[in-house]
Amino acid sequence: MKKRFLATISAFCFALTLTGCGNDKNVVVDQTVQTEITLSWWGNDTRSEYTLAAIEEFEKLHPDIKVKCSYSEWSGYEARNQVRMISGTETDVMQINVGWLDQYSPDGEGYYDISALADTVDLSNFSEDVLEYGMRGGKLNAVPIAMNAETMYINKSIYDKYGIDIPKTWDDLFEAAKVMSPDGIYPMAGADKSMWLTLVAYGEQLSGKHFYNENNEITFNAKDFQNMIEFYGKMVNEKVIPLIEDYQKFNMENGKYAGSIGWVSDALNFYKNVIADGQEVVAADYPVIEGLPSGTGWYAKPATLYAISKNTEHPQEAAILLDYMLNSREMAKYQGIEKGIPISTSARNYLDEIGKLSGLQYEASLVMENNEYISSMNSLIENSALFNDFIDASNLYLFNKATSKEAAEQLYEKYCESYDMAK
Repeated sequence: MKKRFLATISAFCFALTLTGCGNDKNVVVDQTVQTEITLSWWGNDTRSEYTLAAIEEFEKLHPDIKVKCSYSEWSGYEARNQVRMISGTETDVMQINVGWLDQYSPDGEGYYDISALADTVDLSNFSEDVLEYGMRGGKLNAVPIAMNAETMYINKSIYDKYGIDIPKTWDDLFEAAKVMSPDGIYPMAGADKSMWLTLVAYGEQLSGKHFYNENNEITFNAKDFQNMIEFYGKMVNEKVIPLIEDYQKFNMENGKYAGSIGWVSDALNFYKNVIADGQEVVAADYPVIEGLPSGTGWYAKPATLYAISKNTEHPQEAAILLDYMLNSREMAKYQGIEKGIPISTSARNYLDEIGKLSGLQYEASLVMENNEYISSMNSLIENSALFNDFIDASNLYLFNKATSKEAAEQLYEKYCESYDMAK
């Protein structure tokens, strides 16, 4: 701020020295001093295009701030972010994954404390429960943009064709398979992580305990894993789902999958073309064991968050940009619901005002938000090694290389070697 003040004074003094030089007219030079800050995000071309357009508008609103942008697809962004965080060269404002908070800031010291910038970032748009997702060590390290949960999507047009109601329980899915499988149609499908979280949900419903406890210890024992392995095998053998390795996204468009498990934020990625073709797709209840409330065993998490670098030299300018990205009408106009339904009250109200809060993704968000039984996700549960080891163990059982008990015991022993287990 001192440098900017001195630069402004210098420019003003320079303008005064030009007065009366060669003529009687006053000459005033308008010189804007810019502060450059950096912003990074990940996503496809569409996301980058609208974000760049929004930043261009931001710079018009704040001509004293120049934003240098850095962006790429997820895999490249994740690798680059790791290097930046280790070397302390991360951007001033950055999009982050919720799991990175525990990875880079378990004590709250890895990112800037945004609560110290509350005079600039309007945090009143977010509930305390939502902000808690970004808290580490008593510091607000990040603010969620939108919430996310694995959700059951049902192609109602296919279910109606067979005269089957929208499933609510696991048993409903098995009954649907009896009718659909002769035509080569699966009532449900999902990619690896989606099916892992689906099976965890079943395991939690059956055992009555969370996969992780408050000490980040895995609570499941060998018997719990045996139940999960047997349930996965039953779903595959009775044609409720294909093998996880055989999952193909395009089968949702050609009608081979009558339903799927996917993130709220991926609703349109999955079904945009299906809906455009005139078919009806709905966000259904979360499948449960008969007698349990929908949502039991399922998890919600921030779809993505924004954080400010602890190393920023321009916290005030970074805060102005962060508030714009989260709360402004301009950003809401460009972003819409592409990153999920905004949590910010200001952004959401504006989208409602212009008629953009509608469609499958919005319906899925309401199913998630209105369910009181969904738990807050422990980011450790998304560790790819967890579900890769589970699938390896399940395949031993599915392909008759081991009994379900043997496969589960091997899996439990492997988890004991790699993770903290509850005693």
